[in-house]
Amino acid sequence: MEKIIGKEFGGERPLYCKHDLYLENVIIHAGESALKETSGITCVNCRFEGKYPLWECDGFVVRNSILTVGARSGLWYSRNGELYDTIVDAPKTFRRMDGIKLRNVWIPGGTETFWDCSNIDMEDCVVERADYVFMHCDGIRLRNVKLQGNYGFQYVKNVEIRDCVLNSKDSFWEAENVTVYDSVINGEYLAWYSKNVRLVRCHITETQPLCYCDGLVLEDCTFGSDCDLAFEYSTIEATVKGHIASIKNPRSGHIHCDSIGEIILDGNIKAPGDCVITSGD
Repeated sequence: MEKIIGKEFGGERPLYCKHDLYLENVIIHAGESALKETSGITCVNCRFEGKYPLWECDGFVVRNSILTVGARSGLWYSRNGELYDTIVDAPKTFRRMDGIKLRNVWIPGGTETFWDCSNIDMEDCVVERADYVFMHCDGIRLRNVKLQGNYGFQYVKNVEIRDCVLNSKDSFWEAENVTVYDSVINGEYLAWYSKNVRLVRCHITETQPLCYCDGLVLEDCTFGSDCDLAFEYSTIEATVKGHIASIKNPRSGHIHCDSIGEIILDGNIKAPGDCVITSGD
């Protein structure tokens, strides 16, 4: 394996088409496509400042490094990438990738990150300023991830989330096959038009959650006081602990909770309109 230690590069494609390469204390200055069309890349204590640093890379590990704002659109069309103890401040990182593993990664500039990716595995990460994060992804596993950014997880499939805090308006729209355990989900209009979403011991806040859903399941979840007009036109099987401010026009299924402020069943309910709603012990 070739080793490059303590050097600086800039311009266009300075390390183009390199294979089995180890970089340590390397700075990639302004330029483009520093490590394009590469494989077997390891980067330790490196700083990326130029655009498109790791495109079309098959197998890379990045440790204790930083992708600055200038390293925008940094990891596209690559496979089998791992990041540890790293800062990703570059927007639009991770596009059309297959195989992403992140551990203890801070993404302070997560706008339009993780688009059209598959097989994402993240633990102990923080993602901020992340509007439109995780669009059109298939195969997502998150554990102990804190997310702030609206419109997250739209059009995703095959997702498992555990012990996370998700602050995201309009999240999980048109999502399919999603299971969330022991997490907090804050944001209005949660999971509209989704299929096969299952929430287990989750806390949900803000208005009009879980409407237009097909195959929705809730197990021992709780709702915030601002969580009203829930389940409109959804097919649902739900047990909810505590109080729900209001339920509106669920399509079918069963809902049981400790108490309900208001049940709204009006002329706009959709067939079959036979959801059974109960409360109390």
